[in-house]
Amino acid sequence: MNSKTDEVPGQTRVTIHGVAAAAGVSKSTVSRILDERLPRSDSETARRVRKVAEELGYVRDVSAASLRRGNTMAIGVIVPRLTDTVMAMLYEALAKACSRSGRFAIVATTDDKPKADRLAAESLLKRGVDGLILSTAREDDDFPDELAKRGIPYVLALRTDGHSLSSVGDDRLGGYLAARHLLDLGHRKIGVIAGPSYASSSRGRVEGFRHALEEAGLNADPSYIIPSTFGIESGAVAVETLMHLSPRPTAIFAVNDNTAIGALSGLTKLGLSVPQDISIVGYNDIPIVSHLPTPLTTLRVPFEQIASNALDLLAGDNSPADERIRISAPTLIPRKSTAPIR
Repeated sequence: MNSKTDEVPGQTRVTIHGVAAAAGVSKSTVSRILDERLPRSDSETARRVRKVAEELGYVRDVSAASLRRGNTMAIGVIVPRLTDTVMAMLYEALAKACSRSGRFAIVATTDDKPKADRLAAESLLKRGVDGLILSTAREDDDFPDELAKRGIPYVLALRTDGHSLSSVGDDRLGGYLAARHLLDLGHRKIGVIAGPSYASSSRGRVEGFRHALEEAGLNADPSYIIPSTFGIESGAVAVETLMHLSPRPTAIFAVNDNTAIGALSGLTKLGLSVPQDISIVGYNDIPIVSHLPTPLTTLRVPFEQIASNALDLLAGDNSPADERIRISAPTLIPRKSTAPIR
């Protein structure tokens, strides 16, 4: 251990010793000033210590020794929301995987807002978790890089930034399989409810879809690819847009099951039948979709494998470059919502 950081394999973490050395005070002074249970001091020394701690990225109440040995056995999980069945399934899979190895998972939600990611991480770190698993990575946010600079062990799950330790599904393959299934049924005008562009998962699924069309000698018409959120209501809005196109699509690929459910609702309101008038494919295979009046064709994501890989990466973050992103293949589950074009 040096005077400023404790060593974590492949990473460094700011300690109370580092803050004390940088501020030119004793460790006990730093401890007293940063102890939130004590009356807040506004002396010049206290202000300097707090400023140094913030600049160094020091997180109070996390034991560097615990991080080295992983002996708190607690893993912090950050998800957008647990009302999203996909995120609930991921958390459940992570909790089960933790339990098998004598660990336990603590969850925090963010409503998919970058600022809330940071607050959730600080809250979990103050509770002494050994590391973080985040399913909230966004193309427009560098929060994972901030964690890396601070020496905080973390792994991204379901979404990736392309360089951090990550455990994800093969989204390109999934989008390809969805398109290939619809093409094999004779569909050529296929609409896409594309999800948000900030999520690598939705981007990958759309890229895979495009690749399948190109392979079949078709061009993906941009007007048939409708951005959306991951919510049910957004799927209903997107399908209305698609159905007003001319010619309208004979099939739809929704990049998650929630938007597919919304699309099914929207199609019913428009007086259209699935799959008689239009076929639809979802993604993730959440439990409800096999019990819908028209069971949904979808891509099954292997959540348990993704969770297990995420914990393995978190435990041993010195993975070679070609193994920093572990990819698990989805499976096409054909049901009653797709049929040959009439």
